[in-house]
Amino acid sequence: MPTKRLLTPKDRAAAQCISRLSLCNPFLADRIACERQLLGDDYDASAATWNLSPALEGDDPNVEAVVGRATELARRLRRRLDDPAVQPVDDELQLYEDVVLLVLYYRFHERLRDMVASAATSGGPARAPFYADFRREARELLAPPGRELPALRELGHVFACLYQIRRAFHHVFFFLVGASEPTARLRAAVWQSIFSHDMRRYRQTLHRHMADYAVLIHGPSGSGKELIARAIGFSRYIPFREREQQFTEDFLGSFQVLHIAAMAPNLIESELFGHKRGAFTGAVSDRQGWFEQCPPLGTVFLDEIGELDPQIQVKLLRVLQSRTFQRLGETRTRQFHGKVITATHRDLGEAIEAGSFREDLFYRLCGDQIEVPTLRDRVRSDPQELGDLLLFLARRELGDDAAVVAEEAGQWIREHLGDDYDWPGNVRELEQCLRNIVLRREYRPRSRRRLDQRDGLLRAVGDGALTAAELLRRYVTQVVVDAGDNLEAAARRLELDRRTVKRHLDAELADELRATNSRRSR
Repeated sequence: MPTKRLLTPKDRAAAQCISRLSLCNPFLADRIACERQLLGDDYDASAATWNLSPALEGDDPNVEAVVGRATELARRLRRRLDDPAVQPVDDELQLYEDVVLLVLYYRFHERLRDMVASAATSGGPARAPFYADFRREARELLAPPGRELPALRELGHVFACLYQIRRAFHHVFFFLVGASEPTARLRAAVWQSIFSHDMRRYRQTLHRHMADYAVLIHGPSGSGKELIARAIGFSRYIPFREREQQFTEDFLGSFQVLHIAAMAPNLIESELFGHKRGAFTGAVSDRQGWFEQCPPLGTVFLDEIGELDPQIQVKLLRVLQSRTFQRLGETRTRQFHGKVITATHRDLGEAIEAGSFREDLFYRLCGDQIEVPTLRDRVRSDPQELGDLLLFLARRELGDDAAVVAEEAGQWIREHLGDDYDWPGNVRELEQCLRNIVLRREYRPRSRRRLDQRDGLLRAVGDGALTAAELLRRYVTQVVVDAGDNLEAAARRLELDRRTVKRHLDAELADELRATNSRRSR
């Protein structure tokens, strides 16, 4: 009997697109390119940015069309597999399995979403009472006569991965609010921290080793670094017990936070490593530290790691290198199996040069790095992001009145701070601004840092946007104005000849700077 292939050329092209869609980072442009290629003329370009808003995720026509194509293809290929003459070759079964897994995810998408929401409110390990339905439909697609695809042999693990994907979507959207390009890039970076860039490798082996990859989050104060850490920590892989139809751990209860800058070094050491009774004054009983309490699938988040005392840095380095530690006052060696996420607003490179931070510890912490954008950059990319954040913050505190309060706050900000306000305190400042407006209908920034010539100079230098001549002209003029137009004083500060200072002085720019200073003093 002549053998037949499973995939026609047309079906292979479709299956390859669907496979890439099921494995790619959903917040990168690869997803859009795959959808466009698969749907052709049916692609809806107006719906290409569902990943910018959680409200659109379940209503995107392109996603619905992709699921429809994948479902139809899976059924057609499943019928072909009933034919004994069909003998899959090369990667045909792998592509078929990828198509089936995407179909199964969306077939149970709403129940997975409800399970995440229920676990987030009730606490405890999540239960999946619909798992029998999932298993039955998976067997129907993954176990054709005489064959059994690999995913069916580890179906509990596959289900755990699908639940993790749903959980990651929930937390990435919940904690990272906004539709600007910087926020979209941040979501993509967080997704890679959870799953890596290779979803197939993650599902096969890497999910067991993600605790070995410490994450370093860098960004200005108030930009939401802890929210990013929570999104990663709450989205870790959790095994599923098929017999009990229950996951092994509570994803909310395995995340622990330590704000290093707010604690004394000896207290930090006790919190992290624990202590033995009598180890120091006040240690009246044995105590477990966070490294000891943290379960294997848990996460310890160390905020402002740049402030960590050098002696404790040595101990943390040992934890990351050997996964071992000792309680204070004890010689017994204990094991740590969880994940470490750290954050800082400091330039750790400068701290290393200054001798306040260990270089070997830095390289243990930076196996995975995430850069957090400022609120200023997010709002400049998309002014609507400010309104989105105000609504998010208002909902968290005010519930039903959130929309009205957010609109009032946005109007006040536009009228009194302007669209060019810098937000030096980032999202934390915006939160306090909202609270001030709710209580007093006004907000008084620490300093009204509108975009002026001084801020413009700093940014231009940071962006490398000035020629040497322009930099000298603007800097000399700034120093002269700061010196009260005293050329002699400015020359001494600049270590230049008075005539050189006068030659580079820009009179028009000096007038603008004086006017700005006058407005600030009023």
